[in-house]
Amino acid sequence: MNGAESLVRTLVQSGVSVCFANPGTSEMHFVAALDKAPGMRAVLGLFEGVVTGMADGYGRLAGRPAATLLHLGTGLANGLANLHNARRAATPVVNIVGDHTRAHLQFNSPFISDVAAIARPFSDWVHTAESSLTLAADGARAVTAAQGPPGRIATLVVPADAAWNDAEAPATAPPRAAPRPVPESTIERIATQLGSTRHSALLLRGDAATARGVSAAGRIAARTGARLLSERLTPRLQRGAGRVRIEQIPYRVEDALESLRALELLILVSSSPPVSTFAYPGKPSWYLPAGCSLAQLAQPEEDAEQALEALAARLKSPDMPAGLVRLELPDLPRGALDQFTLGACIARHLPEGAILVDEGVTNSPGTFRATETAAPHDYFSNSGGALGQGLPLAAGAAVGAPERKVVCLQADGGAMYSVQSLWTLAREQLDVTVVIISNRAYAILQMELARVGATMGANARALLDLATPELSWTRLAQGMGVEASRADTAEQFDAQFSDAVRRRGPRLIEAMIQPRA
Repeated sequence: MNGAESLVRTLVQSGVSVCFANPGTSEMHFVAALDKAPGMRAVLGLFEGVVTGMADGYGRLAGRPAATLLHLGTGLANGLANLHNARRAATPVVNIVGDHTRAHLQFNSPFISDVAAIARPFSDWVHTAESSLTLAADGARAVTAAQGPPGRIATLVVPADAAWNDAEAPATAPPRAAPRPVPESTIERIATQLGSTRHSALLLRGDAATARGVSAAGRIAARTGARLLSERLTPRLQRGAGRVRIEQIPYRVEDALESLRALELLILVSSSPPVSTFAYPGKPSWYLPAGCSLAQLAQPEEDAEQALEALAARLKSPDMPAGLVRLELPDLPRGALDQFTLGACIARHLPEGAILVDEGVTNSPGTFRATETAAPHDYFSNSGGALGQGLPLAAGAAVGAPERKVVCLQADGGAMYSVQSLWTLAREQLDVTVVIISNRAYAILQMELARVGATMGANARALLDLATPELSWTRLAQGMGVEASRADTAEQFDAQFSDAVRRRGPRLIEAMIQPRA
Protein backbone atom coordinates (compact mmCIF):
# COMPACT_ATOMS: atom_id res chain seq x y z
CA MET A 1 0.00 0.00 0.00
CA ASN A 2 1.05 3.62 -0.37
CA GLY A 3 1.07 6.31 2.30
CA ALA A 4 -2.39 7.60 1.42
CA GLU A 5 -3.96 4.18 1.83
CA SER A 6 -2.17 3.66 5.13
CA LEU A 7 -3.55 7.00 6.31
CA VAL A 8 -7.15 6.31 5.25
CA ARG A 9 -7.06 2.86 6.89
CA THR A 10 -5.62 4.44 10.03
CA LEU A 11 -8.45 6.96 10.18
CA VAL A 12 -11.08 4.24 9.77
CA GLN A 13 -9.47 2.00 12.40
CA SER A 14 -9.39 5.00 14.75
CA GLY A 15 -13.11 5.66 14.47
CA VAL A 16 -13.09 8.35 11.76
CA SER A 17 -15.73 7.14 9.31
CA VAL A 18 -16.64 10.31 7.37
CA CYS A 19 -14.45 12.51 5.17
CA PHE A 20 -15.85 15.88 4.05
CA ALA A 21 -13.78 16.82 1.03
CA ASN A 22 -12.89 19.37 -1.61
CA PRO A 23 -9.68 17.90 -3.02
CA GLY A 24 -7.13 18.95 -5.64
CA THR A 25 -4.09 17.53 -7.42
CA SER A 26 -1.96 16.99 -4.32
CA GLU A 27 -4.74 14.91 -2.70
CA MET A 28 -5.47 12.55 -5.61
CA HIS A 29 -3.76 9.56 -3.99
CA PHE A 30 -5.87 10.07 -0.86
CA VAL A 31 -8.98 10.24 -3.09
CA ALA A 32 -8.01 6.97 -4.76
CA ALA A 33 -7.33 5.37 -1.37
CA LEU A 34 -10.95 6.01 -0.33
CA ASP A 35 -11.92 3.19 -2.72
CA LYS A 36 -9.44 0.78 -1.12
CA ALA A 37 -10.36 1.30 2.53
CA PRO A 38 -13.94 0.25 3.29
CA GLY A 39 -15.67 2.11 6.11
CA MET A 40 -14.99 5.71 5.06
CA ARG A 41 -17.90 7.75 3.68
CA ALA A 42 -16.81 10.57 1.37
CA VAL A 43 -18.99 13.69 1.16
CA LEU A 44 -18.17 16.37 -1.40
CA GLY A 45 -18.58 20.06 -0.60
CA LEU A 46 -18.35 22.62 -3.40
CA PHE A 47 -16.50 25.13 -1.21
CA GLU A 48 -13.99 24.53 1.56
CA GLY A 49 -16.01 26.61 4.04
CA VAL A 50 -18.86 24.15 3.52
CA VAL A 51 -16.46 21.24 4.11
CA THR A 52 -15.18 22.57 7.44
CA GLY A 53 -18.68 23.63 8.54
CA MET A 54 -20.01 20.12 7.87
CA ALA A 55 -17.18 18.63 9.92
CA ASP A 56 -18.20 20.93 12.79
CA GLY A 57 -21.86 19.88 12.65
CA TYR A 58 -20.91 16.21 12.50
CA GLY A 59 -18.43 16.43 15.36
CA ARG A 60 -20.74 18.40 17.67
CA LEU A 61 -23.36 15.70 17.35
CA ALA A 62 -21.25 12.55 17.13
CA GLY A 63 -18.70 13.53 19.77
CA ARG A 64 -15.95 12.16 17.54
CA PRO A 65 -14.05 13.72 14.64
CA ALA A 66 -14.75 13.61 10.95
CA ALA A 67 -11.89 14.22 8.55
CA THR A 68 -11.72 17.07 6.09
CA LEU A 69 -9.71 16.84 2.87
CA LEU A 70 -8.45 20.23 1.66
CA HIS A 71 -6.18 21.37 -1.16
CA LEU A 72 -2.98 23.22 -0.22
CA GLY A 73 -2.85 26.47 1.73
CA THR A 74 -5.40 28.13 -0.55
CA GLY A 75 -8.04 25.47 0.08
CA LEU A 76 -7.34 25.51 3.80
CA ALA A 77 -7.62 29.31 3.82
CA ASN A 78 -11.06 29.09 2.22
CA GLY A 79 -12.20 26.87 5.09
CA LEU A 80 -10.75 28.86 8.00
CA ALA A 81 -13.88 30.81 8.98
CA ASN A 82 -15.79 27.67 9.89
CA LEU A 83 -12.69 26.12 11.46
CA HIS A 84 -12.68 29.18 13.72
CA ASN A 85 -16.30 28.45 14.62
CA ALA A 86 -15.50 24.78 15.21
CA ARG A 87 -12.55 25.63 17.43
CA ARG A 88 -14.68 27.98 19.53
CA ALA A 89 -17.21 25.17 19.84
CA ALA A 90 -14.50 22.70 20.96
CA THR A 91 -15.49 20.37 18.13
CA PRO A 92 -13.11 17.51 17.28
CA VAL A 93 -11.94 17.78 13.65
CA VAL A 94 -9.06 16.14 11.75
CA ASN A 95 -7.94 18.21 8.76
CA ILE A 96 -5.95 16.45 6.04
CA VAL A 97 -4.32 19.13 3.88
CA GLY A 98 -2.27 18.14 0.84
CA ASP A 99 0.92 19.96 -0.04
CA HIS A 100 3.63 19.90 -2.71
CA THR A 101 6.60 17.57 -2.42
CA ARG A 102 9.60 19.12 -0.71
CA ALA A 103 11.57 18.81 -3.95
CA HIS A 104 8.95 20.87 -5.77
CA LEU A 105 8.89 23.72 -3.21
CA GLN A 106 12.20 25.09 -4.51
CA PHE A 107 10.57 26.08 -7.81
CA ASN A 108 8.11 28.57 -6.28
CA SER A 109 5.15 27.48 -8.38
CA PRO A 110 1.94 29.55 -8.19
CA PHE A 111 0.20 27.34 -5.62
CA ILE A 112 3.00 27.30 -3.05
CA SER A 113 2.28 28.70 0.41
CA ASP A 114 3.20 27.94 4.01
CA VAL A 115 0.39 25.54 4.81
CA ALA A 116 1.40 24.92 8.43
CA ALA A 117 1.62 28.65 9.12
CA ILE A 118 -1.89 29.16 7.73
CA ALA A 119 -3.21 26.32 9.91
CA ARG A 120 -1.68 27.29 13.26
CA PRO A 121 -3.97 30.16 14.35
CA PHE A 122 -7.03 27.96 13.74
CA SER A 123 -5.72 24.62 14.98
CA ASP A 124 -4.76 23.17 18.34
CA TRP A 125 -2.32 20.68 16.78
CA VAL A 126 -0.39 21.00 13.49
CA HIS A 127 2.09 18.55 12.01
CA THR A 128 3.67 18.03 8.58
CA ALA A 129 4.32 14.41 7.64
CA GLU A 130 7.98 13.61 6.94
CA SER A 131 7.54 10.40 4.98
CA SER A 132 5.07 7.83 3.70
CA LEU A 133 6.55 5.46 6.30
CA THR A 134 5.45 7.73 9.16
CA LEU A 135 2.15 8.91 7.69
CA ALA A 136 -0.02 6.27 9.37
CA ALA A 137 1.44 7.06 12.79
CA ASP A 138 1.00 10.77 12.08
CA GLY A 139 -2.66 10.15 11.28
CA ALA A 140 -3.16 8.27 14.55
CA ARG A 141 -1.56 11.17 16.43
CA ALA A 142 -3.89 13.60 14.67
CA VAL A 143 -6.95 11.63 15.77
CA THR A 144 -5.61 11.47 19.34
CA ALA A 145 -5.05 15.23 19.33
CA ALA A 146 -8.54 15.96 17.98
CA GLN A 147 -10.17 13.75 20.60
CA GLY A 148 -8.36 15.37 23.50
CA PRO A 149 -11.03 16.75 25.86
CA PRO A 150 -13.05 18.80 25.22
CA GLY A 151 -12.44 18.46 21.44
CA ARG A 152 -9.73 20.06 19.31
CA ILE A 153 -8.79 20.95 15.75
CA ALA A 154 -5.92 18.80 14.46
CA THR A 155 -4.33 19.59 11.09
CA LEU A 156 -2.06 17.10 9.33
CA VAL A 157 -0.18 18.45 6.29
CA VAL A 158 0.56 15.67 3.79
CA PRO A 159 3.21 16.31 1.08
CA ALA A 160 2.20 14.56 -2.14
CA ASP A 161 5.14 12.14 -2.09
CA ALA A 162 4.24 11.04 1.45
CA ALA A 163 0.90 10.01 -0.05
CA TRP A 164 2.17 8.23 -3.16
CA ASN A 165 5.31 6.50 -1.86
CA ASP A 166 5.18 3.00 -0.34
CA ALA A 167 4.08 2.49 3.25
CA GLU A 168 4.03 -0.53 5.53
CA ALA A 169 0.83 -0.74 7.58
CA PRO A 170 -1.91 1.40 9.09
CA ALA A 171 -1.86 2.45 12.73
CA THR A 172 -4.64 2.87 15.28
CA ALA A 173 -5.18 5.80 17.62
CA PRO A 174 -5.83 4.88 21.25
CA PRO A 175 -9.36 5.37 22.61
CA ARG A 176 -10.33 8.89 23.50
CA ALA A 177 -8.91 10.00 26.83
CA ALA A 178 -11.56 10.54 29.47
CA PRO A 179 -11.97 14.08 30.79
CA ARG A 180 -10.18 14.73 34.07
CA PRO A 181 -12.30 14.42 37.22
CA VAL A 182 -12.88 17.61 39.16
CA PRO A 183 -11.07 17.47 42.54
CA GLU A 184 -13.21 16.89 45.61
CA SER A 185 -11.73 20.04 47.14
CA THR A 186 -13.25 22.08 44.31
CA ILE A 187 -16.67 20.51 44.90
CA GLU A 188 -16.42 21.36 48.60
CA ARG A 189 -15.37 24.95 47.94
CA ILE A 190 -18.18 25.60 45.45
CA ALA A 191 -20.74 24.03 47.78
CA THR A 192 -19.62 26.33 50.58
CA GLN A 193 -19.83 29.40 48.34
CA LEU A 194 -23.30 28.47 47.11
CA GLY A 195 -24.46 27.91 50.67
CA SER A 196 -23.48 31.41 51.71
CA THR A 197 -24.73 33.39 48.68
CA ARG A 198 -28.28 34.48 47.92
CA HIS A 199 -27.97 35.56 44.28
CA SER A 200 -25.94 33.00 42.36
CA ALA A 201 -25.90 31.44 38.91
CA LEU A 202 -24.23 28.61 37.00
CA LEU A 203 -23.01 29.37 33.46
CA LEU A 204 -23.18 26.10 31.48
CA ARG A 205 -21.38 25.16 28.27
CA GLY A 206 -20.09 22.06 26.54
CA ASP A 207 -20.86 18.82 28.37
CA ALA A 208 -22.44 20.84 31.18
CA ALA A 209 -25.22 21.81 28.73
CA THR A 210 -26.20 18.22 27.90
CA ALA A 211 -29.43 16.76 29.27
CA ARG A 212 -27.48 14.93 31.99
CA GLY A 213 -25.49 18.01 32.99
CA VAL A 214 -28.48 20.35 32.96
CA SER A 215 -30.55 17.88 35.00
CA ALA A 216 -27.87 17.88 37.72
CA ALA A 217 -27.67 21.68 37.51
CA GLY A 218 -31.44 21.81 37.92
CA ARG A 219 -31.18 19.81 41.12
CA ILE A 220 -28.59 22.29 42.38
CA ALA A 221 -30.95 25.12 41.49
CA ALA A 222 -33.77 23.42 43.38
CA ARG A 223 -31.58 23.32 46.50
CA THR A 224 -29.92 26.74 46.28
CA GLY A 225 -32.10 28.93 44.06
CA ALA A 226 -29.19 29.44 41.65
CA ARG A 227 -30.03 30.58 38.14
CA LEU A 228 -28.97 28.45 35.18
CA LEU A 229 -27.45 30.42 32.29
CA SER A 230 -26.02 29.80 28.86
CA GLU A 231 -24.09 32.07 26.50
CA ARG A 232 -25.77 33.57 23.46
CA LEU A 233 -23.29 31.76 21.17
CA THR A 234 -23.29 28.32 22.74
CA PRO A 235 -22.33 25.24 20.71
CA ARG A 236 -25.10 22.92 21.85
CA LEU A 237 -28.05 22.90 24.25
CA GLN A 238 -30.47 20.06 24.92
CA ARG A 239 -33.76 21.78 25.65
CA GLY A 240 -37.53 21.56 25.31
CA ALA A 241 -40.25 19.64 27.12
CA GLY A 242 -39.07 17.42 29.97
CA ARG A 243 -35.74 19.24 30.25
CA VAL A 244 -34.57 21.99 32.57
CA ARG A 245 -35.07 25.59 31.51
CA ILE A 246 -31.86 27.58 30.88
CA GLU A 247 -31.74 31.35 30.55
CA GLN A 248 -29.79 32.71 27.62
CA ILE A 249 -27.64 35.76 28.39
CA PRO A 250 -28.94 38.53 26.10
CA TYR A 251 -26.84 39.74 23.17
CA ARG A 252 -27.20 43.49 23.71
CA VAL A 253 -24.85 44.89 26.35
CA GLU A 254 -27.60 46.86 28.10
CA ASP A 255 -29.86 43.82 28.35
CA ALA A 256 -27.05 41.56 29.56
CA LEU A 257 -25.99 44.02 32.24
CA GLU A 258 -29.57 44.30 33.47
CA SER A 259 -30.00 40.52 33.47
CA LEU A 260 -26.89 39.96 35.59
CA ARG A 261 -26.89 43.09 37.80
CA ALA A 262 -28.05 41.32 41.00
CA LEU A 263 -25.53 38.47 40.79
CA GLU A 264 -23.25 37.94 43.77
CA LEU A 265 -21.65 34.69 42.58
CA LEU A 266 -21.17 33.21 39.11
CA ILE A 267 -19.99 29.62 38.82
CA LEU A 268 -18.35 28.72 35.50
CA VAL A 269 -19.00 25.18 34.30
CA SER A 270 -16.89 24.48 31.19
CA SER A 271 -17.39 28.15 30.35
CA SER A 272 -15.64 31.52 30.45
CA PRO A 273 -16.79 34.78 32.09
CA PRO A 274 -19.53 36.49 30.05
CA VAL A 275 -18.33 39.47 28.04
CA SER A 276 -19.64 41.64 25.23
CA THR A 277 -19.15 40.23 21.73
CA PHE A 278 -17.81 43.60 20.55
CA ALA A 279 -16.62 46.82 22.14
CA TYR A 280 -19.05 49.76 22.01
CA PRO A 281 -18.33 53.42 22.73
CA GLY A 282 -19.16 54.23 26.33
CA LYS A 283 -20.29 50.69 27.22
CA PRO A 284 -18.46 48.08 29.32
CA SER A 285 -17.18 44.83 27.84
CA TRP A 286 -17.32 43.01 31.21
CA TYR A 287 -20.87 41.93 32.07
CA LEU A 288 -20.58 41.07 35.76
CA PRO A 289 -21.46 43.69 38.39
CA ALA A 290 -18.85 45.02 40.79
CA GLY A 291 -18.54 42.72 43.77
CA CYS A 292 -19.72 39.60 41.94
CA SER A 293 -17.42 36.67 42.75
CA LEU A 294 -16.28 34.18 40.11
CA ALA A 295 -15.73 30.49 40.75
CA GLN A 296 -14.79 27.67 38.38
CA LEU A 297 -16.45 24.32 38.99
CA ALA A 298 -15.08 22.62 35.87
CA GLN A 299 -12.58 23.59 33.20
CA PRO A 300 -13.48 22.66 29.60
CA GLU A 301 -11.14 19.64 29.71
CA GLU A 302 -12.66 18.37 32.97
CA ASP A 303 -15.72 16.16 33.55
CA ALA A 304 -18.48 18.75 33.95
CA GLU A 305 -21.33 16.24 34.17
CA GLN A 306 -19.63 14.34 37.00
CA ALA A 307 -18.81 17.61 38.77
CA LEU A 308 -22.41 18.83 38.64
CA GLU A 309 -23.72 15.50 39.92
CA ALA A 310 -21.12 15.49 42.71
CA LEU A 311 -22.03 19.05 43.67
CA ALA A 312 -25.75 18.17 43.72
CA ALA A 313 -24.99 15.23 46.01
CA ARG A 314 -22.75 17.33 48.28
CA LEU A 315 -25.55 19.90 48.68
CA LYS A 316 -28.11 17.13 49.37
CA SER A 317 -30.17 18.42 46.48
CA PRO A 318 -33.64 16.97 45.79
CA ASP A 319 -34.05 14.38 43.09
CA MET A 320 -36.45 16.59 41.11
CA PRO A 321 -34.71 19.43 39.25
CA ALA A 322 -36.08 22.95 39.35
CA GLY A 323 -37.39 24.53 36.16
CA LEU A 324 -38.58 21.43 34.33
CA VAL A 325 -40.28 22.48 31.11
CA ARG A 326 -43.78 21.30 30.22
CA LEU A 327 -44.86 20.81 26.62
CA GLU A 328 -46.78 23.94 25.58
CA LEU A 329 -47.34 24.47 21.86
CA PRO A 330 -48.53 27.80 20.47
CA ASP A 331 -51.78 28.26 18.59
CA LEU A 332 -51.64 28.80 14.85
CA PRO A 333 -50.39 32.38 14.33
CA ARG A 334 -52.10 34.47 11.72
CA GLY A 335 -51.22 37.41 9.54
CA ALA A 336 -47.80 38.91 9.01
CA LEU A 337 -44.73 36.72 9.13
CA ASP A 338 -42.16 38.03 11.62
CA GLN A 339 -39.64 36.34 13.88
CA PHE A 340 -42.29 35.64 16.55
CA THR A 341 -44.97 34.15 14.32
CA LEU A 342 -42.23 32.22 12.52
CA GLY A 343 -40.97 30.88 15.86
CA ALA A 344 -44.48 29.86 16.87
CA CYS A 345 -44.93 27.86 13.67
CA ILE A 346 -41.59 26.09 14.15
CA ALA A 347 -42.41 25.28 17.78
CA ARG A 348 -45.81 23.84 16.78
CA HIS A 349 -44.32 21.28 14.40
CA LEU A 350 -40.74 20.65 15.59
CA PRO A 351 -40.40 16.86 15.82
CA GLU A 352 -39.21 15.21 19.00
CA GLY A 353 -35.46 14.64 18.84
CA ALA A 354 -34.95 17.22 16.12
CA ILE A 355 -31.73 19.20 15.74
CA LEU A 356 -32.40 22.94 15.44
CA VAL A 357 -29.45 24.78 13.85
CA ASP A 358 -29.79 28.52 14.39
CA GLU A 359 -28.06 31.18 12.33
CA GLY A 360 -31.08 33.45 12.22
CA VAL A 361 -29.01 36.30 13.70
CA THR A 362 -31.35 39.26 14.45
CA ASN A 363 -34.42 37.06 13.92
CA SER A 364 -33.27 34.23 16.21
CA PRO A 365 -34.86 35.36 19.51
CA GLY A 366 -38.43 34.69 18.38
CA THR A 367 -37.69 31.05 17.57
CA PHE A 368 -35.50 30.51 20.63
CA ARG A 369 -38.28 31.80 22.89
CA ALA A 370 -41.06 29.82 21.19
CA THR A 371 -39.19 26.50 21.11
CA GLU A 372 -38.38 26.59 24.83
CA THR A 373 -41.58 24.60 25.48
CA ALA A 374 -41.55 22.63 22.23
CA ALA A 375 -40.73 18.93 21.89
CA PRO A 376 -37.29 17.99 23.26
CA HIS A 377 -34.55 18.85 20.78
CA ASP A 378 -30.89 19.79 20.36
CA TYR A 379 -30.06 23.43 19.66
CA PHE A 380 -26.88 24.43 17.79
CA SER A 381 -25.80 28.05 17.40
CA ASN A 382 -22.99 29.90 15.65
CA SER A 383 -20.31 29.54 18.30
CA GLY A 384 -17.59 31.73 16.79
CA GLY A 385 -19.49 34.48 15.02
CA ALA A 386 -18.15 33.83 11.51
CA LEU A 387 -21.16 33.96 9.21
CA GLY A 388 -22.03 31.12 6.88
CA GLN A 389 -22.09 28.35 9.45
CA GLY A 390 -25.78 27.42 9.56
CA LEU A 391 -26.24 25.54 6.28
CA PRO A 392 -23.07 23.38 6.46
CA LEU A 393 -23.55 22.82 10.20
CA ALA A 394 -27.00 21.40 9.45
CA ALA A 395 -25.64 19.22 6.65
CA GLY A 396 -22.93 17.78 8.89
CA ALA A 397 -25.42 17.11 11.69
CA ALA A 398 -27.66 15.26 9.22
CA VAL A 399 -24.73 13.06 8.14
CA GLY A 400 -24.00 12.33 11.81
CA ALA A 401 -27.61 11.48 12.72
CA PRO A 402 -29.52 10.42 9.59
CA GLU A 403 -32.44 9.18 11.70
CA ARG A 404 -33.15 12.66 13.13
CA LYS A 405 -34.82 15.63 11.46
CA VAL A 406 -32.58 18.70 11.13
CA VAL A 407 -34.13 22.17 10.93
CA CYS A 408 -31.86 25.02 9.85
CA LEU A 409 -32.95 28.56 10.72
CA GLN A 410 -30.78 30.64 8.40
CA ALA A 411 -30.60 34.39 7.72
CA ASP A 412 -30.45 35.24 4.03
CA GLY A 413 -27.21 37.25 4.21
CA GLY A 414 -25.33 34.55 6.10
CA ALA A 415 -26.69 31.87 3.79
CA MET A 416 -24.92 33.41 0.81
CA TYR A 417 -21.55 32.69 2.46
CA SER A 418 -22.14 28.94 2.08
CA VAL A 419 -25.00 28.62 -0.42
CA GLN A 420 -23.13 25.69 -2.02
CA SER A 421 -24.33 23.58 0.94
CA LEU A 422 -27.70 23.24 -0.79
CA TRP A 423 -26.09 21.16 -3.54
CA THR A 424 -24.64 18.76 -0.97
CA LEU A 425 -28.04 18.48 0.76
CA ALA A 426 -29.55 17.41 -2.56
CA ARG A 427 -26.72 15.11 -3.60
CA GLU A 428 -26.65 13.24 -0.28
CA GLN A 429 -30.45 13.48 0.18
CA LEU A 430 -29.96 14.77 3.72
CA ASP A 431 -33.03 15.15 5.91
CA VAL A 432 -32.75 18.92 6.44
CA THR A 433 -35.52 21.52 6.34
CA VAL A 434 -33.97 24.93 5.66
CA VAL A 435 -35.87 28.06 6.67
CA ILE A 436 -34.37 31.10 4.94
CA ILE A 437 -35.29 34.24 6.89
CA SER A 438 -35.50 36.67 4.01
CA ASN A 439 -35.41 40.25 5.26
CA ARG A 440 -33.27 41.33 2.30
CA ALA A 441 -30.65 43.04 4.45
CA TYR A 442 -27.61 42.56 6.63
CA ALA A 443 -29.91 43.48 9.52
CA ILE A 444 -27.33 42.65 12.19
CA LEU A 445 -24.93 45.16 10.64
CA GLN A 446 -27.63 47.80 10.37
CA MET A 447 -28.22 47.35 14.09
CA GLU A 448 -24.51 47.39 14.89
CA LEU A 449 -23.91 50.53 12.83
CA ALA A 450 -26.39 52.38 15.02
CA ARG A 451 -25.01 50.87 18.24
CA VAL A 452 -21.45 52.03 17.62
CA GLY A 453 -22.73 55.56 17.05
CA ALA A 454 -22.12 55.74 13.29
CA THR A 455 -24.60 57.29 10.88
CA MET A 456 -26.09 55.73 7.77
CA GLY A 457 -25.89 57.61 4.49
CA ALA A 458 -26.43 56.39 0.95
CA ASN A 459 -23.11 54.53 0.69
CA ALA A 460 -23.47 52.88 4.07
CA ARG A 461 -27.03 51.84 3.25
CA ALA A 462 -25.89 50.29 -0.02
CA LEU A 463 -23.35 48.11 1.81
CA LEU A 464 -25.98 46.75 4.20
CA ASP A 465 -28.90 46.23 1.82
CA LEU A 466 -29.61 42.98 -0.10
CA ALA A 467 -32.82 44.01 -1.87
CA THR A 468 -31.31 44.96 -5.24
CA PRO A 469 -31.09 42.68 -7.08
CA GLU A 470 -33.50 40.39 -5.23
CA LEU A 471 -32.16 37.04 -4.04
CA SER A 472 -34.74 34.43 -5.01
CA TRP A 473 -34.10 31.55 -2.64
CA THR A 474 -36.69 29.31 -4.23
CA ARG A 475 -34.86 29.53 -7.57
CA LEU A 476 -31.41 29.23 -5.97
CA ALA A 477 -32.49 26.07 -4.15
CA GLN A 478 -34.26 24.54 -7.13
CA GLY A 479 -31.19 25.21 -9.27
CA MET A 480 -29.20 23.00 -6.89
CA GLY A 481 -31.79 20.24 -6.68
CA VAL A 482 -33.61 21.17 -3.45
CA GLU A 483 -37.41 21.40 -3.39
CA ALA A 484 -38.37 24.93 -2.38
CA SER A 485 -41.36 27.16 -1.67
CA ARG A 486 -42.04 30.70 -0.50
CA ALA A 487 -44.20 31.84 2.41
CA ASP A 488 -45.49 35.41 2.75
CA THR A 489 -47.84 34.91 5.72
CA ALA A 490 -47.81 32.98 8.97
CA GLU A 491 -50.56 30.66 7.70
CA GLN A 492 -48.59 29.85 4.55
CA PHE A 493 -45.41 29.19 6.47
CA ASP A 494 -47.17 26.99 9.04
CA ALA A 495 -48.62 24.78 6.31
CA GLN A 496 -45.34 24.54 4.39
CA PHE A 497 -43.22 23.84 7.47
CA SER A 498 -45.64 21.21 8.75
CA ASP A 499 -45.46 19.44 5.39
CA ALA A 500 -41.65 19.70 5.23
CA VAL A 501 -40.96 18.12 8.62
CA ARG A 502 -43.37 15.24 7.95
CA ARG A 503 -41.40 14.19 4.87
CA ARG A 504 -37.81 13.06 4.56
CA GLY A 505 -35.17 14.73 2.45
CA PRO A 506 -34.00 18.27 1.79
CA ARG A 507 -36.52 21.10 1.62
CA LEU A 508 -36.18 24.90 1.67
CA ILE A 509 -38.79 27.47 2.68
CA GLU A 510 -38.15 31.12 1.93
CA ALA A 511 -39.85 33.02 4.77
CA MET A 512 -40.53 36.63 3.75
CA ILE A 513 -40.09 38.37 7.09
CA GLN A 514 -41.68 41.70 7.90
CA PRO A 515 -40.13 43.70 10.76
CA ARG A 516 -42.48 44.13 13.73
CA ALA A 517 -43.41 47.76 14.38
